[in-house]
Amino acid sequence: MTGKAPTIVLGVIGADCHSVGNQILELHFTQQGFNVANLGVMVSQDEFIDAAIETGAGAILVSSLYGHGEIDCAGFRERCIERGLDKIVLYVGGNLVVGKAAPEVVVEKFKAMGFDRVFLPGCNLDEVAELLRKDLAVSAPRERA
Repeated sequence: MTGKAPTIVLGVIGADCHSVGNQILELHFTQQGFNVANLGVMVSQDEFIDAAIETGAGAILVSSLYGHGEIDCAGFRERCIERGLDKIVLYVGGNLVVGKAAPEVVVEKFKAMGFDRVFLPGCNLDEVAELLRKDLAVSAPRERA
């Protein structure tokens, strides 16, 4: 990757209108040196994908707090592939399922849906930023000399 700040798209998926965490994520990732395209709340899969295409983003970070992430995120990776984003890095985080579920079950469920990383409430955002830098470096197309 060049010295240019990597671009990421973030937002809250589906009918979820929880905005405070989304604003915290924007502030944190901006401070960490990312170029952040924040779509806000109640964002559809296609809005995430459109923004990623428009900005040339290397990653989409999907947030969900109202528990319906499993429904809202179904088919997201497939939709990215259909739209030409085969290599996009996909992160998801928040309160992703309704009711109580073991953390490892939630993580496995979303990884099976094609998300590269899954973050549960209380995760360390500095660690997320470091993982994102590494994942973007691996997925970035290599420049020709």
